[in-house]
Amino acid sequence: MEIITEGKAKLNIKPEKVVSKQMEVFYNPVMKLNRDTSIILLNALNKKDLRLALPLAGSGIRAIRFLKELNKGIINELYINDLSEKSIKLIKNNLKLNKIKTNDKKTIISNNDANLFLLNSKGFDYIDIDPFGTPNPFLDSAIRRISRTGILAVTATDTSCLCGTFPKAGLRKYWATTKKSPIMHETGIRILIRKIQLVAAQYDKALTPILSYSKDHYFRVFFQVEKGKERVDAILKQHNHLNSTGPMWLGQLWDTKLVNNMIKSIKTEPSEKNPLVDFLKIIKDESSINTVGFYDLHFICKKYKIKEIPKRQKLIKKIKKLNYKASVTHFNPEAIRSNIPLKKLIKLF
Repeated sequence: MEIITEGKAKLNIKPEKVVSKQMEVFYNPVMKLNRDTSIILLNALNKKDLRLALPLAGSGIRAIRFLKELNKGIINELYINDLSEKSIKLIKNNLKLNKIKTNDKKTIISNNDANLFLLNSKGFDYIDIDPFGTPNPFLDSAIRRISRTGILAVTATDTSCLCGTFPKAGLRKYWATTKKSPIMHETGIRILIRKIQLVAAQYDKALTPILSYSKDHYFRVFFQVEKGKERVDAILKQHNHLNSTGPMWLGQLWDTKLVNNMIKSIKTEPSEKNPLVDFLKIIKDESSINTVGFYDLHFICKKYKIKEIPKRQKLIKKIKKLNYKASVTHFNPEAIRSNIPLKKLIKLF
């Protein structure tokens, strides 16, 4: 066993060389930014007295960080659940390690199947579905138990399926044609969003993305829930194909105001550099450009036989001089997001 530190939490856990389903207790250090983002988003929303649920708690690192890092008054009750008895034992030990009481009404621990845990509950204001692989098995129960004004957070790590590596699996699991392309990470996350919205639609719940991103090996989406048939109809109208891929969600991926509030809420020392701030600033810039897809500069040069790849920042300045919007995109370090038509962009090359 080894004690590690993440955020303000300490975790006593057996280190593993390879992250897999076979781990006795699941902990993935690469997902730190995923957990950082959840905390910053909940703090930026500034909602009070919430009932929060972690149906797939794993090592309990997210739960411990919630209890130690969420602003005072946000948590009314935090439900921590996992099917693994070893996980529950480790979670209880790590709560003690972090001097967190487990016998109060605020922290409720259970050892149950994630779906049974959700369906047997009275419902929650925030549910975090963070599985290893597809979130599909947990979507129906999570959506049924999310409150009519709640926040649903969903992670998918089967990005190869969503990005077109396995098109037959993409059709079966996500009810859409997936396709490999320069913008496959954006189309992949949009296909994921549509699938989750369709599951919610049958319960008259409209799910609007307020923060979506692709990072490392996973997709992550936070949805604001609204109850009502008219809101659901408005969501479904924004589903369509793009370049023979889809159907997918063609609406906005981000709430610009929320992203801005998240950046402001991150407290850092003047000498300290937080990678999450830089990441969110990129998302903030691209959230102001209402387009679906982006321009991969390498792909354009290859397709149109342009010998020299222009520098991104110089190209962005040129685009803005023509009164179009442009920014870098977090989806691809060699691409830009812009509302400039392709023909005019190629002339700038």
